[in-house]
Amino acid sequence: MDKRVIIIGSGLGGLTCGYILAKNGYRVTLLEQNTQFGGCLQNFTRRGAKFETGMHYIGSMGEGEVLRSFFNYLALLPDVRVRALDRAAYDIISIAGERFPLANGDEPFVETLARRFPRERQHLREYVRVINEVAAGSPLHSLQYVDSMTFLELSHVKRSASEFIDATITDGLLRQVLVGNLPLYAGVKGRTPLYIHAFVNHFYNAGAYRVVGGSDVIARSLVTSIRALGGEARAGARVVKISCDATRATGVTLATGEELRCDYLVSNTHPLRTLELLDTPLIRRSYRERVAGLKNSISNFTLYLHFKKDALPYLNSNLYHYDLPDVWGAGDYDPAAWPGSFLYMHLCSSVDQRYADTAIVMAYMRFEEVARWRGTRVGRRGEEYEAFKRDRAERLLEALERQYPGTRANVEHYYASTPLTYLDYTGTEEGAMYGILRDCTEPSQGVISQRTRVPNLFQVGQNINSHGILGVIIGAIITAGELLGVNEIIKQIKRAR
Repeated sequence: MDKRVIIIGSGLGGLTCGYILAKNGYRVTLLEQNTQFGGCLQNFTRRGAKFETGMHYIGSMGEGEVLRSFFNYLALLPDVRVRALDRAAYDIISIAGERFPLANGDEPFVETLARRFPRERQHLREYVRVINEVAAGSPLHSLQYVDSMTFLELSHVKRSASEFIDATITDGLLRQVLVGNLPLYAGVKGRTPLYIHAFVNHFYNAGAYRVVGGSDVIARSLVTSIRALGGEARAGARVVKISCDATRATGVTLATGEELRCDYLVSNTHPLRTLELLDTPLIRRSYRERVAGLKNSISNFTLYLHFKKDALPYLNSNLYHYDLPDVWGAGDYDPAAWPGSFLYMHLCSSVDQRYADTAIVMAYMRFEEVARWRGTRVGRRGEEYEAFKRDRAERLLEALERQYPGTRANVEHYYASTPLTYLDYTGTEEGAMYGILRDCTEPSQGVISQRTRVPNLFQVGQNINSHGILGVIIGAIITAGELLGVNEIIKQIKRAR
C-alpha cells in the first residue's frame, strides 16, 4: 500500500490514529506545531520536578479490562508503568464537612457508601447496574463487532446524568457525592448526558491508576512506534493551510512555506481550528456557523506544587473538595469567592513511592476571567496577568491548606497555568478542558462527526465520540475505521489479546 496520510496534531487521538494506520500499511506523516508531542499528554519539568498537564490518572488497566486491551494493541504495555490508587478510596469526595471514599469494584463501591447511607443500599445497586449497562451497551467499550456506525444508545444520549441520579437516589447528599468527581467531565446539571457520566465512572470503578513518571511516556512510545512502522513524526511543524481541489483535500502548507501532499488527511485539532485552515466551497457556510456557535466545556486554573524532599507522605487517593451546597454549581462560581471547589492529587514518580515529590491542584476557571490577555504569548503577558496568577495561586493554596494543614510549609516551589495556557498548548477553543460541551437537550448540536464534507478529510480527538483517554482512543478507532473498517480494527485488538 502506498496511501499517504497526513495527521495534523499529535494529541492522543492523532497519535492513536497514526499508529493504527501505520500498522496497516499507510504512509503516515504526523505534524505537531509545538516542540513537544502529546497534546494533553504533555509534561513539563521545572527545577528537576516533573508535572502532568492533562492526563492525570487512568482506569480499567487490570487484566482483561478495556484500556489494557487497547494499550496492548497499541504496543504501549512495555513502556507504560502504572501504580494502582487505593482500591478502598481511589477518589475521596469532600463535601458538607465530611469525606466520602469511592471504592473500586461494584460491591465495594456500594457497601462503602451504604455504611454512611444504609437506606440507599438498593438504590446504589441500581445506580451501579445502570452505569454498567450503559457502558456495556457501547460496542467499542465492550469490544463487540458493529453493524452500523451508531455507537451510542439514543436514550442514553438524550437523558441527563442529573435526571438519572435524581430518579435513582433519594438522599440529597448522596446525589452530590455521586457527582463529586464532576471535574473529570465538566458536567452541567440537566445538560450532561447520562452516557458521559456512566462511561467515566465505569472506567474508574473497575480500577484507578497513575502513570509512573508521567503520561508523556504514552506519547513518546506512540511516536517511536509510528516511526518504526515507517511513518514520520515532525514537531515544530505548524500547518497554516489545508489545500483542496474541487472534490477533495490534496495536502497542507506549513508555516515555513513547505507543501506536503497526501491521499487522506486527519485533523486532531478543535473543529474550529480545522475550519480556519480550510478555504473550500466543499464546507458549507451553515456548517461553519454551527461549529462557531457550539458551546465549549469550562476551563481550569492549575497549581503545580513542588514539595520539599521527603516532607509529605504520598497520598494514594484523589481529593475532590467542595465549599458549595450544590456540586453541579461549581462552574457558576462568583470570582470574588473563588475557588469554591478543587481537585488535589499527588503525581507518581515511582512504583513504590512513599513521599510526594509533586502535586497538582485544579479548580474550574471560566475563560472570561483571562480573555483580556488573549493574543499575548506565553511568558510575555505582562505584570497584570502575572499578578492575577499569583493572587489565584495564593487563594488556591489557602483552600488546600484548610483541608491539609501543614501542606503550605512543605512547598518548595509552585507554578500556575490558566485557561490561556491550555489554549496555547492544546489549541482547544477558550482553553476548554474537554472540548465541545455535550448537551442532552440538543444532542445533535454537540456531536461532531469524524467525517467532513471534504470526503478524504477526517477529524479525531476529544470532540469526536467522547473525551478522556478511553473516549479519545475509541474515537481514533472510529476515525481510522473510515479507512480500514471498525470491525477490522476490533478483530486486530482481539487477536492481540
